[in-house]
Amino acid sequence: MAHPRKQSVLGVEISATNYREVMWLCREWIARRQPAQNTLRAHYIVLLTVHSVMTAVREPLYRAVLNGADLAAPDGMPLAWALRSFGVRGQPRVYGPDLMLAICGQSARLGHRVFLYGGREEVLPLLCARLTGRFPALRIAGSYSPPFRPLTSEEDRQCMNTIRSSEADIVFVGIGAPKQERWMAAHAEKLPGVVMFGVGAAFDFHAGRVKQAPLWVQRSGLEWLFRIYAEPRRLWKRYILANPAFLLMWLLQRIGVLRYPNIRLEG
Repeated sequence: MAHPRKQSVLGVEISATNYREVMWLCREWIARRQPAQNTLRAHYIVLLTVHSVMTAVREPLYRAVLNGADLAAPDGMPLAWALRSFGVRGQPRVYGPDLMLAICGQSARLGHRVFLYGGREEVLPLLCARLTGRFPALRIAGSYSPPFRPLTSEEDRQCMNTIRSSEADIVFVGIGAPKQERWMAAHAEKLPGVVMFGVGAAFDFHAGRVKQAPLWVQRSGLEWLFRIYAEPRRLWKRYILANPAFLLMWLLQRIGVLRYPNIRLEG
């Protein structure tokens, strides 16, 4: 199958894609899954924000993780605007929480099994209840709330066994960037045929723990202000420092002062 073409923004390869295409690829990957082939790796999809791109600028290994993803969709409006400025006409935002709901709806219709990795222990039951309330036919194969520390090798082995034994087709990973992208890349070989989505704060949003910005704020590119207002202590550095730096570097790349390879994947 052909993958969406990618455009390099500050060295991070961002997929020129949309909700419909991501959903189509997800169901095609699952349909072509061959459990008997133990060498088949997982597919992983990253939802990029300015924060994740700027982290990748500073950390080459993280940039390699993002560039190794099957899809790297623009979650933030500034990234959608950046793609448009490089010639990707009409590029939409692919918002992680909305994509998660769209994939859950498709999974409910097609009988795909989903696993939830991440979130606080008290949040996961609320999330499961809300998702199944919205999509009664959704098959939640299992969930796991990892501790706020690296797993031991034994804990990680048990977690992988749990996910594999659940026969999940899709794993939603909600442990925040950059941790969730590194986790997906590190476990792609251990979950053959599974489709993984790094959805960040979507767990808290859909469980009702954190309030989402109004739709007009999301579309205007000002969601970062709403997030700072909602969680100032945790998020102010992320947005106040990263956003201006991104805008400057994007401009310098656009006028040709900074140069990065333009990667276009055809399959």
